[in-house]
Amino acid sequence: MAKAFASAGDMEEKKTSFTKVGEGLYAFTAEGDPNTGVIIGDDSVMIVEAQATPRLARKVIEHVREVTDKPISHLVLTHYHAVRVLGASAYGAREIIMSDTARAMVAERGAEDWASEFDRFPRLFQGHEEIPGLTWPTTTFSDSMTVYLGNRRVDIMHLGRAHTAGDAVVWVPDQEVMFTGDIVEYHSACYCGDGHFGDWEETLMNIASFEPKSIAPGRGDALVGEDMVEKAIAATADFVRSTYKPVEKVVARGGSLKEAWDAVRASCDEKFKDYAIYEHCLPFNVARAYDEARGIDTPRVWTAERDKEMWEALQG
Repeated sequence: MAKAFASAGDMEEKKTSFTKVGEGLYAFTAEGDPNTGVIIGDDSVMIVEAQATPRLARKVIEHVREVTDKPISHLVLTHYHAVRVLGASAYGAREIIMSDTARAMVAERGAEDWASEFDRFPRLFQGHEEIPGLTWPTTTFSDSMTVYLGNRRVDIMHLGRAHTAGDAVVWVPDQEVMFTGDIVEYHSACYCGDGHFGDWEETLMNIASFEPKSIAPGRGDALVGEDMVEKAIAATADFVRSTYKPVEKVVARGGSLKEAWDAVRASCDEKFKDYAIYEHCLPFNVARAYDEARGIDTPRVWTAERDKEMWEALQG
């Protein structure tokens, strides 16, 4: 490969934060690295997103143990990506929950995604030797399901395609707080390589219709308060729109992938160049937007060979 992905050289450890987003609700964040949510019920704890390795999961558990000694009973995985799911074994949860579609994506492309992400994110996969294998759910749902942690109700829902076809969100109605996975980001680029640009904004509006008081996003700081929530949803929508619309125009006139890359650069660099993982996401985002604009509804599977092919095309 002529050029390494931007994230391959990012080996600096990130500062972690553990932010209260509601009563008994927390967001573990790490300066643009993948976030994890924590929901404390009457008798046990639900974790939302597992992290990339058991090593990173243990960092989350350390923070959990600062606020509760209740056992971790449930783990919700909002989608199938390796950086989200491969730390699952550290939690010892009796229930691992995904949407039906997310589980199908593990079966279809989980191994390829693991190999591809391992090369892209060497820092996140330090300690990968502990990963026992692909993470499979014990429980799946189609549209929605409800879990009771004692008296605390937790609704797990698929509100539409966005970051992937199988995205789930987690809603805690007693606090009006939502854990959105990578559908919503804050001052972090959206990774759209497995995304659905045409559906993403509608899914964001579905999230907004709940009028969350706080959101734990997929990456970036916790969004505490309705003002931050509204700004983050609007900024995420702007990022998705600003990526896709220029590519759509290039495809309509029969332009190349390289021309699409240049058009997205012109549209997005000034607004988003200081966002976390922006340079890393850009080639995958352009490639997926180019495919979707040409009518390819199902994102192609990312492999090392396809990565190389994409880089060669983008470099002209």
